[in-house]
Amino acid sequence: MNKLPIETRAQILQMLCEGSSMRSISRVADVSLNTVTKLLVDAGLACSAFHDATVRNVSSQRVQCDEIWSFAYAKQKNVPSAKAATIGSGDVWTWTAIDADTKLILSWLVGDRDAHAANMFIDDLKGRLANRVQLTTDGHRPYLVAISNAFGPDGIDYGILQKLYGKEPEGQKRYSPAKLIGVDRDLVLGSPDIKHVSTSFVERQNLTMRMSMRRFTRLTNAFSKKVENHYHALALYFVWYNFIKQHKTLRMTPAMAAGLVSSPMEMADIVTLIDKREGAPKKRGPYKKRLEGANLS
Repeated sequence: MNKLPIETRAQILQMLCEGSSMRSISRVADVSLNTVTKLLVDAGLACSAFHDATVRNVSSQRVQCDEIWSFAYAKQKNVPSAKAATIGSGDVWTWTAIDADTKLILSWLVGDRDAHAANMFIDDLKGRLANRVQLTTDGHRPYLVAISNAFGPDGIDYGILQKLYGKEPEGQKRYSPAKLIGVDRDLVLGSPDIKHVSTSFVERQNLTMRMSMRRFTRLTNAFSKKVENHYHALALYFVWYNFIKQHKTLRMTPAMAAGLVSSPMEMADIVTLIDKREGAPKKRGPYKKRLEGANLS
Protein backbone atom coordinates (compact mmCIF):
# COMPACT_ATOMS: atom_id res chain seq x y z
CA MET A 1 0.00 0.00 0.00
CA ASN A 2 1.36 3.40 -0.97
CA LYS A 3 1.80 5.92 1.85
CA LEU A 4 2.60 9.59 1.88
CA PRO A 5 6.03 10.55 3.25
CA ILE A 6 6.19 11.03 7.01
CA GLU A 7 6.91 14.76 6.54
CA THR A 8 3.76 15.26 4.45
CA ARG A 9 1.54 13.37 6.88
CA ALA A 10 3.03 15.31 9.80
CA GLN A 11 2.35 18.58 7.97
CA ILE A 12 -1.30 17.59 7.37
CA LEU A 13 -1.79 16.67 11.03
CA GLN A 14 -0.16 19.92 12.17
CA MET A 15 -2.48 21.95 9.95
CA LEU A 16 -5.50 20.08 11.34
CA CYS A 17 -4.45 21.26 14.81
CA GLU A 18 -3.77 24.84 13.74
CA GLY A 19 -7.23 25.81 12.50
CA SER A 20 -6.94 24.96 8.79
CA SER A 21 -9.95 23.49 7.00
CA MET A 22 -9.68 20.05 5.45
CA ARG A 23 -10.16 21.41 1.92
CA SER A 24 -7.46 24.04 2.38
CA ILE A 25 -5.14 21.33 3.67
CA SER A 26 -5.81 19.20 0.60
CA ARG A 27 -4.86 22.17 -1.60
CA VAL A 28 -1.71 23.13 0.32
CA ALA A 29 -0.44 19.56 0.68
CA ASP A 30 -1.54 18.67 -2.87
CA VAL A 31 -3.47 15.58 -1.78
CA SER A 32 -7.08 14.54 -2.15
CA LEU A 33 -9.73 15.39 0.44
CA ASN A 34 -10.24 11.65 0.99
CA THR A 35 -6.56 11.33 1.90
CA VAL A 36 -6.87 14.07 4.53
CA THR A 37 -10.04 12.47 5.91
CA LYS A 38 -8.48 9.01 6.15
CA LEU A 39 -5.40 10.40 7.87
CA LEU A 40 -7.64 12.21 10.38
CA VAL A 41 -9.49 8.97 11.16
CA ASP A 42 -6.26 6.98 11.52
CA ALA A 43 -4.73 9.67 13.74
CA GLY A 44 -7.86 9.90 15.85
CA LEU A 45 -7.90 6.17 16.56
CA ALA A 46 -4.17 6.08 17.35
CA CYS A 47 -4.28 9.20 19.54
CA SER A 48 -7.35 8.03 21.46
CA ALA A 49 -5.59 4.78 22.38
CA PHE A 50 -2.35 6.64 23.24
CA HIS A 51 -4.09 9.15 25.52
CA ASP A 52 -6.08 6.41 27.24
CA ALA A 53 -2.94 4.40 28.00
CA THR A 54 -0.57 7.26 28.86
CA VAL A 55 -2.60 9.75 30.93
CA ARG A 56 -2.86 7.54 34.00
CA ASN A 57 -1.89 7.78 37.69
CA VAL A 58 -1.59 11.57 37.47
CA SER A 59 -0.69 13.44 40.66
CA SER A 60 -2.87 16.55 40.67
CA GLN A 61 -4.00 19.14 43.19
CA ARG A 62 -6.70 21.18 41.45
CA VAL A 63 -8.93 20.06 38.57
CA GLN A 64 -11.49 22.10 36.63
CA CYS A 65 -14.26 20.67 34.43
CA ASP A 66 -16.49 22.19 31.77
CA GLU A 67 -18.44 21.38 28.60
CA ILE A 68 -18.16 23.05 25.19
CA TRP A 69 -20.90 22.99 22.55
CA SER A 70 -20.73 22.24 18.87
CA PHE A 71 -22.87 20.29 16.40
CA ALA A 72 -22.57 17.66 13.70
CA TYR A 73 -24.31 17.80 10.30
CA ALA A 74 -27.04 20.20 11.51
CA LYS A 75 -28.09 22.08 14.60
CA GLN A 76 -30.45 20.14 16.84
CA LYS A 77 -33.52 22.14 15.85
CA ASN A 78 -32.88 21.43 12.15
CA VAL A 79 -32.22 17.67 12.43
CA PRO A 80 -35.88 16.59 12.02
CA SER A 81 -36.13 18.35 8.64
CA ALA A 82 -32.59 17.46 7.45
CA LYS A 83 -32.50 15.31 4.33
CA ALA A 84 -29.74 12.86 5.25
CA ALA A 85 -29.11 13.26 8.97
CA THR A 86 -27.30 10.24 10.41
CA ILE A 87 -27.20 8.91 13.95
CA GLY A 88 -25.29 11.37 16.11
CA SER A 89 -26.37 14.46 14.15
CA GLY A 90 -27.31 17.55 16.12
CA ASP A 91 -25.80 18.99 19.29
CA VAL A 92 -22.43 17.58 20.31
CA TRP A 93 -20.95 18.39 23.72
CA THR A 94 -17.30 17.89 24.61
CA TRP A 95 -16.60 17.42 28.32
CA THR A 96 -13.07 18.30 29.46
CA ALA A 97 -11.13 18.12 32.73
CA ILE A 98 -7.90 20.13 33.06
CA ASP A 99 -5.23 20.20 35.73
CA ALA A 100 -5.07 23.82 36.88
CA ASP A 101 -1.31 23.71 37.55
CA THR A 102 0.13 21.71 34.66
CA LYS A 103 -2.69 22.54 32.17
CA LEU A 104 -2.87 18.83 31.30
CA ILE A 105 -6.15 17.63 29.80
CA LEU A 106 -6.83 14.68 32.09
CA SER A 107 -10.03 13.39 30.56
CA TRP A 108 -12.44 14.21 27.76
CA LEU A 109 -15.69 12.82 26.42
CA VAL A 110 -17.87 13.50 23.39
CA GLY A 111 -21.60 13.03 23.88
CA ASP A 112 -24.79 14.64 25.13
CA ARG A 113 -25.03 17.05 28.04
CA ASP A 114 -26.96 14.66 30.27
CA ALA A 115 -26.55 12.58 33.41
CA HIS A 116 -25.35 9.50 31.52
CA ALA A 117 -22.49 11.42 29.89
CA ALA A 118 -21.63 13.11 33.21
CA ASN A 119 -21.31 9.74 34.96
CA MET A 120 -19.09 8.30 32.23
CA PHE A 121 -16.91 11.42 32.20
CA ILE A 122 -16.40 11.63 35.97
CA ASP A 123 -15.78 7.87 36.27
CA ASP A 124 -13.07 8.14 33.62
CA LEU A 125 -11.54 11.17 35.37
CA LYS A 126 -11.39 9.35 38.70
CA GLY A 127 -9.56 6.43 37.09
CA ARG A 128 -6.75 8.74 35.93
CA LEU A 129 -6.02 10.44 39.26
CA ALA A 130 -3.43 9.21 41.74
CA ASN A 131 -4.58 11.22 44.76
CA ARG A 132 -7.37 13.31 46.29
CA VAL A 133 -7.98 16.57 44.41
CA GLN A 134 -9.98 19.76 44.64
CA LEU A 135 -12.50 19.74 41.81
CA THR A 136 -14.47 22.70 40.46
CA THR A 137 -17.35 22.65 37.97
CA ASP A 138 -20.07 25.03 36.90
CA GLY A 139 -23.63 24.66 38.18
CA HIS A 140 -24.67 21.96 35.68
CA ARG A 141 -26.73 19.64 37.90
CA PRO A 142 -25.61 16.22 36.55
CA TYR A 143 -22.11 16.93 37.91
CA LEU A 144 -23.29 16.78 41.52
CA VAL A 145 -24.74 13.26 41.33
CA ALA A 146 -21.90 11.95 39.13
CA ILE A 147 -19.17 13.26 41.46
CA SER A 148 -20.96 12.01 44.57
CA ASN A 149 -21.35 8.54 43.04
CA ALA A 150 -17.75 8.33 41.79
CA PHE A 151 -15.82 9.78 44.74
CA GLY A 152 -18.24 9.42 47.62
CA PRO A 153 -18.82 12.10 50.29
CA ASP A 154 -15.27 11.92 51.69
CA GLY A 155 -13.13 11.22 48.64
CA ILE A 156 -12.89 14.68 47.10
CA ASP A 157 -12.96 18.42 47.81
CA TYR A 158 -15.64 19.72 45.46
CA GLY A 159 -16.84 23.27 44.82
CA ILE A 160 -19.27 24.81 42.32
CA LEU A 161 -18.75 28.15 40.59
CA GLN A 162 -22.04 29.61 39.40
CA LYS A 163 -21.86 32.71 37.18
CA LEU A 164 -24.64 35.27 37.43
CA TYR A 165 -25.65 37.23 34.32
CA GLY A 166 -27.75 40.33 33.89
CA LYS A 167 -31.18 40.19 32.30
CA GLU A 168 -31.36 40.27 28.51
CA PRO A 169 -33.37 43.11 26.93
CA GLU A 170 -36.59 41.65 25.55
CA GLY A 171 -36.51 40.80 21.86
CA GLN A 172 -32.76 41.35 21.53
CA LYS A 173 -30.61 38.57 20.06
CA ARG A 174 -26.99 38.03 21.06
CA TYR A 175 -24.16 35.70 20.08
CA SER A 176 -22.34 36.18 23.38
CA PRO A 177 -23.49 35.87 27.02
CA ALA A 178 -25.17 38.73 28.80
CA LYS A 179 -23.15 40.96 31.10
CA LEU A 180 -21.59 39.12 34.03
CA ILE A 181 -22.78 40.66 37.27
CA GLY A 182 -21.31 38.26 39.82
CA VAL A 183 -20.37 34.71 40.83
CA ASP A 184 -21.52 32.34 43.55
CA ARG A 185 -19.05 29.86 45.04
CA ASP A 186 -20.58 26.87 46.82
CA LEU A 187 -18.49 24.41 48.87
CA VAL A 188 -20.25 21.10 48.25
CA LEU A 189 -18.11 18.13 49.32
CA GLY A 190 -15.04 17.85 51.55
CA SER A 191 -13.06 20.98 52.37
CA PRO A 192 -12.29 22.87 49.16
CA ASP A 193 -10.25 26.09 49.34
CA ILE A 194 -12.70 28.80 48.26
CA LYS A 195 -9.84 30.79 46.66
CA HIS A 196 -9.37 27.99 44.13
CA VAL A 197 -13.03 27.41 43.29
CA SER A 198 -12.59 28.59 39.71
CA THR A 199 -13.17 27.46 36.12
CA SER A 200 -10.92 30.06 34.49
CA PHE A 201 -8.32 27.62 33.14
CA VAL A 202 -10.77 25.17 31.62
CA GLU A 203 -12.74 28.01 30.01
CA ARG A 204 -9.53 29.42 28.54
CA GLN A 205 -8.76 25.97 27.20
CA ASN A 206 -12.20 25.96 25.54
CA LEU A 207 -11.12 29.09 23.67
CA THR A 208 -7.95 27.33 22.55
CA MET A 209 -10.12 24.52 21.19
CA ARG A 210 -12.23 26.95 19.17
CA MET A 211 -9.13 28.67 17.84
CA SER A 212 -7.29 25.43 17.01
CA MET A 213 -10.04 23.38 15.37
CA ARG A 214 -11.89 24.79 12.39
CA ARG A 215 -14.97 22.68 13.09
CA PHE A 216 -15.61 24.62 16.32
CA THR A 217 -15.80 28.01 14.57
CA ARG A 218 -19.21 29.58 15.05
CA LEU A 219 -21.44 31.02 12.29
CA THR A 220 -19.61 29.31 9.43
CA ASN A 221 -20.00 26.16 7.35
CA ALA A 222 -16.92 24.65 9.05
CA PHE A 223 -18.91 22.43 11.42
CA SER A 224 -18.39 18.65 11.52
CA LYS A 225 -20.43 16.77 8.93
CA LYS A 226 -20.00 13.45 10.77
CA VAL A 227 -19.85 13.01 14.53
CA GLU A 228 -17.18 10.31 14.05
CA ASN A 229 -14.83 12.82 12.40
CA HIS A 230 -15.59 15.26 15.22
CA TYR A 231 -14.38 12.65 17.70
CA HIS A 232 -11.23 11.89 15.70
CA ALA A 233 -10.35 15.58 15.42
CA LEU A 234 -10.65 15.95 19.20
CA ALA A 235 -8.53 12.86 19.88
CA LEU A 236 -5.77 14.29 17.68
CA TYR A 237 -6.11 17.74 19.24
CA PHE A 238 -5.78 16.57 22.85
CA VAL A 239 -2.59 14.60 22.17
CA TRP A 240 -1.20 17.63 20.30
CA TYR A 241 -2.19 19.93 23.19
CA ASN A 242 -0.85 17.64 25.94
CA PHE A 243 2.30 16.23 24.38
CA ILE A 244 3.42 18.49 21.49
CA LYS A 245 2.33 22.11 22.00
CA GLN A 246 4.64 24.14 24.22
CA HIS A 247 2.67 26.05 26.87
CA LYS A 248 3.98 29.63 26.96
CA THR A 249 3.70 30.05 30.73
CA LEU A 250 5.09 26.62 31.61
CA ARG A 251 7.73 26.71 28.82
CA MET A 252 7.11 23.00 28.31
CA THR A 253 4.25 20.74 27.31
CA PRO A 254 1.54 19.96 29.88
CA ALA A 255 2.55 16.26 29.80
CA MET A 256 6.12 17.24 30.74
CA ALA A 257 4.87 19.46 33.55
CA ALA A 258 2.77 16.57 34.85
CA GLY A 259 5.75 14.20 34.75
CA LEU A 260 4.25 11.86 32.15
CA VAL A 261 7.11 12.34 29.66
CA SER A 262 10.59 13.85 29.80
CA SER A 263 10.62 15.57 26.40
CA PRO A 264 8.08 16.97 23.93
CA MET A 265 6.71 14.81 21.14
CA GLU A 266 6.58 15.81 17.48
CA MET A 267 3.91 15.30 14.85
CA ALA A 268 6.16 12.67 13.26
CA ASP A 269 5.70 10.66 16.48
CA ILE A 270 1.95 10.59 15.88
CA VAL A 271 2.58 9.31 12.36
CA THR A 272 4.68 6.56 13.97
CA LEU A 273 1.78 5.74 16.32
CA ILE A 274 -0.49 5.39 13.29
CA ASP A 275 1.93 3.08 11.50
CA LYS A 276 2.45 0.92 14.60
CA ARG A 277 -1.30 0.59 15.07
CA GLU A 278 -1.79 -0.49 11.46
CA GLY A 279 1.13 -2.95 11.59
CA ALA A 280 3.36 -4.02 8.74
CA PRO A 281 1.88 -3.68 5.24
CA LYS A 282 0.30 -6.89 4.02
CA LYS A 283 1.53 -8.52 0.85
CA ARG A 284 -0.73 -8.29 -2.15
CA GLY A 285 -2.49 -11.54 -3.03
CA PRO A 286 -1.74 -13.30 -6.31
CA TYR A 287 -3.38 -11.71 -9.33
CA LYS A 288 -4.74 -14.04 -11.95
CA LYS A 289 -5.54 -12.52 -15.29
CA ARG A 290 -8.67 -14.01 -16.76
CA LEU A 291 -8.42 -14.51 -20.48
CA GLU A 292 -11.41 -16.76 -21.02
CA GLY A 293 -13.71 -15.21 -23.52
CA ALA A 294 -11.47 -12.18 -23.97
CA ASN A 295 -11.18 -10.61 -27.38
CA LEU A 296 -7.42 -10.41 -28.04
CA SER A 297 -7.63 -9.24 -31.64
